[in-house]
Amino acid sequence: MIFEHIPVLLRELIDALNVQPDGIYVDCTAGGGGHSSAILDKLDNGLLVAMDKDNDAIAACRERLTKGNVKLVHTDFKRLNDVLDELGIGKVDGIIADLGVSSFQITNFDRGFSYMADNAPLDMRMDATQKLTAADVVNNYSESELCRLIREYGEEKFAKSIARNIVAERQKQPLATCGQLVKIIEESVPHCTRKKSGHPAKRTFQALRIEVNNELDGIDKFLSDAVDRLNSNGRLAVITFHSLEDRIVKQSFADFATDCICPPYFPKCVCNHRSKGAPLFKKPVEPSASEQQSNPRSKSAKLRVFVKK
Repeated sequence: MIFEHIPVLLRELIDALNVQPDGIYVDCTAGGGGHSSAILDKLDNGLLVAMDKDNDAIAACRERLTKGNVKLVHTDFKRLNDVLDELGIGKVDGIIADLGVSSFQITNFDRGFSYMADNAPLDMRMDATQKLTAADVVNNYSESELCRLIREYGEEKFAKSIARNIVAERQKQPLATCGQLVKIIEESVPHCTRKKSGHPAKRTFQALRIEVNNELDGIDKFLSDAVDRLNSNGRLAVITFHSLEDRIVKQSFADFATDCICPPYFPKCVCNHRSKGAPLFKKPVEPSASEQQSNPRSKSAKLRVFVKK
């Protein structure tokens, strides 16, 4: 299956990145290479480092990114510092991270990301070499653990009912497919709420995906590492797709732009924190109406950009 992914907010991101022809840029979540390819088009003697934790994505980039100076690295974006150290790179001019799931991962039912694929395995691993799968989570986590992650990561108000019914069903037989889980969720969520909330399994699948891939842990450190790696006037651009990620990015950018982050009741500053720059936009950039229409998966996307002093 061909790794296809429609890059979200492509024009907006490339414009905001202000690519310099001889600069060094890092695409921390290269996916199908859409954003990376657009960066390469603007480089002359510059360098692009394209990273992704999905081997299929790296294979796709190897085929697509054939022009220019490119280094491909199979790893998690949170290892940015290690990757740059290993490549002997100090500072860079731009860093991007698209934190969403790729179209390929969703439409390739064997990966188990989609609640529309009845017979797909409960997998959801972005990195197929890791051990933990969604099946491990739903079959082995306690009811209280399931309830917590569905409520916190999925922001699902019926988390308690879903977790209770998952545990009841797995006692009969282990849950192995997306279809089995969707059926449980549908029976756990009142039918009257579905018109406003969309597919009843959407939030639970999001929660499981976040848990399996440890998506939220370390984002704040990654952002801090990324800003520290930027040259003066360098830019960090991040695209998020749900409120949990966006909240972390928004708060981190606000902290980076502030001279003091001590609690307000401290009589004087003891943190010695100094501003590293400022967000490029006051509010996040969202996809245009035409992009949302042509690519419905872009609807929840938000782009935030930080400019280093």
